[in-house]
Amino acid sequence: MEFKGKLIRKGKVKDIYEFSDDELLFVFTDRVSAFDVILPSTIPRKGEVLCKFAEYWFKNLGVKNHMVKVIGRNMMVVKKLKMIPIECIVRGYLYGSLYERVKEGLVHLTIEPILAAKLPQPIFDPTTKYEEKDLPITKEEILKRGWLNENEYNEVVEKSMMIYSKIAERADKAGFIIADLKLEFGKKDGEILLADSIGPDEFRLWPKDRYEVGKAQESYDKQPIRDWLIKIGYKTKLDEAVKNKLPIPPPPKLPEDLIQLTIERYITAYERLTGLPFNTQ
Repeated sequence: MEFKGKLIRKGKVKDIYEFSDDELLFVFTDRVSAFDVILPSTIPRKGEVLCKFAEYWFKNLGVKNHMVKVIGRNMMVVKKLKMIPIECIVRGYLYGSLYERVKEGLVHLTIEPILAAKLPQPIFDPTTKYEEKDLPITKEEILKRGWLNENEYNEVVEKSMMIYSKIAERADKAGFIIADLKLEFGKKDGEILLADSIGPDEFRLWPKDRYEVGKAQESYDKQPIRDWLIKIGYKTKLDEAVKNKLPIPPPPKLPEDLIQLTIERYITAYERLTGLPFNTQ
């Protein structure tokens, strides 16, 4: 099923259309991105999994959000919001960019910089959004730019931490660890609502029975794709290009076995976290 309305924005993995005066339509595509770059390969049925995940969390988190209804397999009607231009990241483990920043001395924590170590408590670690590359940003910078006031910032932090706690608890019961989680919020009529989507593109999901401190973790999200790009040297080329303000190098196509592994893990994550079957017909 395709939508023929006015295209508002083509994101990394979602296409956003005008649906009505007060509503937008999200089309969850099979595109995949890593390190803020859209890859040339697609993951079959990924969009459907992400749409189902988003619908489930919006219905079950108990947090006011922008979802109106789901249409078909991969489309969601949402309320129009004034989006807050930050990615609200909650981290429970020392991994990804946080681990790199700790190693480089850019962030100081009270624990040793050991890969995949559990943090004493989850931390709020926001980044910018809608820029060429998302970068860490402080509370002071957010307030200075006028994106949020003090009360709004505290509300966003509180909601983010609460959502992380709820999803982490559900993951624990399903035999998983939520290492970190990216959330987005928007404003409507003075109220802050949970927005965007929540799924394997927005969190790192590790099987508990394979978790081991000090090592790269097996992941039921898009981390295997990131790991492959690191392994073949693309991440290094990308970092050099960004550092020297050069054109982004063309990303490679993904191997077929990695594509199949990714969709299998997305579906497994959905079924175990939600307790619902994924209709593969």
